[in-house]
Amino acid sequence: MDSAFRGCTVWFTGLSGSGKTTLSFALEAELVKRGVPAYGLDGDNCRTGLCKDLGFSKEDRAENIRRVGEASKLFADGGIVSLCSFISPAAASRAIVRDTHKASDLPFYEIHVATPLSVCEARDVKGLYKKARAGIIKGFTGVGSVYEEPANADVTVGANGEPIEKCVEMLCDFLEAQGVLPEKGCSAPAQKRGKPSL
Repeated sequence: MDSAFRGCTVWFTGLSGSGKTTLSFALEAELVKRGVPAYGLDGDNCRTGLCKDLGFSKEDRAENIRRVGEASKLFADGGIVSLCSFISPAAASRAIVRDTHKASDLPFYEIHVATPLSVCEARDVKGLYKKARAGIIKGFTGVGSVYEEPANADVTVGANGEPIEKCVEMLCDFLEAQGVLPEKGCSAPAQKRGKPSL
């Protein structure tokens, strides 16, 4: 692979259960396979360290996204493709992260994982929607609080139940066009348990 600088942030936003992290992991595997350094950030690895002091109030959620944005910018500045998977329901918070990257002349790409609410709620792997509907969880995005869809996402996937392989292919095509990936064919990693859709 050539030595071109490929640092950037790819920001996955969407409802809980939309498939953001699954897609991020699949894309990360493809990038690494093709010799492009990448690292994934999500709630699991950020809220246990970087943001462990934050709750889920509106203010804490905004601060969570701000911190992740700063961390992703550092990865990008180091030549790494930072893959961030966060609901990040507020358009203003996502815009701040984008502007932070722009100020440092670093690419930021917003990916809307647009899986419909009905599909996300039907999955409900962690039982969060059920708890939200029962009033146990207050202010849950999509149920008790609004998710502000991106007005101008760089790429939108998942709205029509596309297989994850197709979504990865779409993202690879986009990243090739941006110069993040070297221009050549891209195939998603093989799935061990069927072919999940977004």
